[in-house]
Amino acid sequence: MPAKSDPLLGCAPITEKPGMDRAMRVAINRARHGKQAAAFSHQQAFDGAIAKLVHAIPVDAHVAEWFAKESLIPLVKPPWKKILLNPVVLSIALALLVIGGVFAYRVHEHLRDFPGADKARRLLSLASSTRSVLLDPLKTEAGALSDLFFMKYRLEHYDIPAEFAEFRTLGSRVFDDDEVHGVAQIWIVEKRMQLFLFPAEKNPKDGSVTDFSDWRFVELEGWTGAVKQRNGVCFMAAIRGGEKDIAPYLEKKKQ
Repeated sequence: MPAKSDPLLGCAPITEKPGMDRAMRVAINRARHGKQAAAFSHQQAFDGAIAKLVHAIPVDAHVAEWFAKESLIPLVKPPWKKILLNPVVLSIALALLVIGGVFAYRVHEHLRDFPGADKARRLLSLASSTRSVLLDPLKTEAGALSDLFFMKYRLEHYDIPAEFAEFRTLGSRVFDDDEVHGVAQIWIVEKRMQLFLFPAEKNPKDGSVTDFSDWRFVELEGWTGAVKQRNGVCFMAAIRGGEKDIAPYLEKKKQ
């Protein structure tokens, strides 16, 4: 069975330039110091003699003009359409579009951010995974739970806005999340909507809280939350859908 270096030795160059391939240099070095040293030496001598003979052959002037040019075969650049349709280029372009789309969505998502928006999104993720059986069964009007939160849990100003006070409830609970503490959750019959009350985000510099009476919106994984802040407590109504699905409930009479 021929050695792996035999194919390389069959096309070994006559001159050994510094830029020679490493595998070729190794094959030549082994041939010179191995059992094939004599045969390899005769082969190189023969190749050198043939090269001298070829160089000594006179070249016709017409043929010499071909070799006077920089390249015998003109290099034709592929058209730009062919480059754009290259699968590699298309894959890179698609990846950049996806990354750009995600970045643009994140920027747009946070343009309307407000103090407490991160907590609201956290609670939206809980809303999407919570089942009504996890809450304590309680059938009453949502507005009546403010007294329960104060008397049983000492949670002040956990008031339900007038827009949602008359809705009937299925259950409620008060819990501490890893990121949000003192959360009151109410499940109401209407559209299987969930209501959340939680402490407002404080200014890290002076601990102050700036309330807002207009509705602010957050979205996460197909859920939308409408949030307003009053007396240092955030109220959020969460519903599966978009702003258009919750907007009708925000147009009712206000306090």
